[in-house]
Order: sequence, then structure tokens, then C-alpha cells
Amino acid sequence: MASPHAQTVCVMDASSHLGINLVERLLERGYTIHAVIQNHEDLQPFKGYENKNLRIFRSDPFDYQSIMDAIKGCSGLFYTFEPPQDQLNYDESMTEVEVRAAHNVLEACAQTETMAKVVFTSSVTAAIWRENRNTTTADLDEKNWSDTNFCRNFKLWHALSKTVAEKTAWAMAMDRGLNMVSINAGLLTGPDLSIANPYLKGAAEMYEGGVLVTVDVKFLVDAHICVFEDPSTYGRYLCFNHLINRPEDSVKLAQMLVSATPYPQSCEDSRIFQQRISNKKLNKLMVDFTSGIQLKV
Repeated sequence: MASPHAQTVCVMDASSHLGINLVERLLERGYTIHAVIQNHEDLQPFKGYENKNLRIFRSDPFDYQSIMDAIKGCSGLFYTFEPPQDQLNYDESMTEVEVRAAHNVLEACAQTETMAKVVFTSSVTAAIWRENRNTTTADLDEKNWSDTNFCRNFKLWHALSKTVAEKTAWAMAMDRGLNMVSINAGLLTGPDLSIANPYLKGAAEMYEGGVLVTVDVKFLVDAHICVFEDPSTYGRYLCFNHLINRPEDSVKLAQMLVSATPYPQSCEDSRIFQQRISNKKLNKLMVDFTSGIQLKV
């Protein structure tokens, strides 16, 4: 892969919390960015942001030609699905929406001769849900997939959508010969986090099962850039840097989710649940990764 400084990459959707931070970090590292937004209102984070290496594109993941226009000339794509403005709540129908978007984006990448690598943002929820998940002694890792029937039965729509969309993307990548890696992220903490986040459906079970994990945006951004720049990367990478398995951890998370409401500082339940999920694959990869600004040569 060419030097990062010579590369043009696309970030889709650039108006999300992850997307905005990813654009900023990539610009610092010398990339030229095609930042894809869906709506005019999404321009707000980029107003007054003058940088000759940043181009803004309005694109719809359901408009194939607009995707092609946005990724034209790009050697990489960082793809994150953001629900349409009129479908803010995850329900069963969101699965079809997310799958169709993934299919369109991967097909467009396959038709783009300059495309060298796709970083597909998925979720830890695509790996942790299945029957009898607490009966095995092995930690959950990248080899695990959530059971779609289990997700349907318990109305875990976020997990279902992420699982089926990611499987669709992998099938497309293999069929079209695309170089793709996925980042299966924990719950992203930050200003947009609320108790309504669909990731949190089944949070109590995740907590007791030792698989409730979160990630801050800096670590998540670094992980995306690391798997893109390192030519040895392959497959899936579970990405998190906080495990919620102690009462004090759960209280802190609850305070983030209901920040406008006072929350008890202590918890009667003093149990500590064993960690049952591993991100060793990503941590090993990132040992030598240098974050921050990379000087131009």
C-alpha cells in the first residue's frame, strides 16, 4: 500500500461522532479525504473547516451513483452505517435497510479500480448473542457470530442488523475480490450516548455475561487507521477498551446514560463478573501503532 500521504480515502458517514473524529485524524496524518454526509444539516461540523485536502460529498447509501461519485479515485473506504433520518429507531425493518446499504457500498467499491482496502465498521453485538453463551469456557472473539434466530426471538434488532449486514459485506467482498477488514466496536461513549441507544438492548445480560464493553472515540479511530495502514490485517477485529463487569463500572455507565438525572453512587450488588470476551487480536496489532500527527515527507 502506498504512503498514507499520497492516498485519497473516503469516510462514510462523516457526520457521525466516529466519522467527524476519523476525518480530523486522517487529515492530521496527511490524507486527502472525501467526507460523505447524507443531509445538508450534517455540514455543521465542517463549517469553517478550511482544508484543501477535504472534499464534502452528499451521498445516500441507497443511491448507487452517488456512492460511486464519492469514492471515485479513492484507495480506501471507512464505512459506518447511519440510520436514515426518518428511521431513527432500530426495529426489524432496519435489518433490510442496513443490508441494502452495505450491498450497494461494497458493490460500488468493487467497481472502483483504485479501491485497495475497505474498513467496515460493525459491532460487538454481531458476535456475542447466542443460546447457551455462558456454558463455554472460551472467551468470545472474532470467530464468533451472533445467532440471527436468537436475535429475532429476543427482538435484539441492533444485533440482528449488524450481524446480517456484516455477513452481507463479507460475502460481497469475497465474491468481488475486495480487500476488507471489519472493526466490531463496543458501545461508543461520547456526547451522543443515551439510554435509548439500540446497542443497549440486553445490557443487563451482557453485563452479567462479562461481555458488556465500551470504546472511546480516540481508541476507535486509532483502530480504524491502524487496520487500514497495516498491510497484514485481515478478517474481523473486536474493538473495545473498557469492560463493564463491576458495580462501580455499571454506575459510571448509568451516569453517562442518564446524565440529566441524579443516579445513586453505590450499588447493593457487589458481584464482579468474569470477563468473557477478548480483543487480543486488535491489541497485538496496535502495539506498534503510532497515533497522532504524522509529519509529511
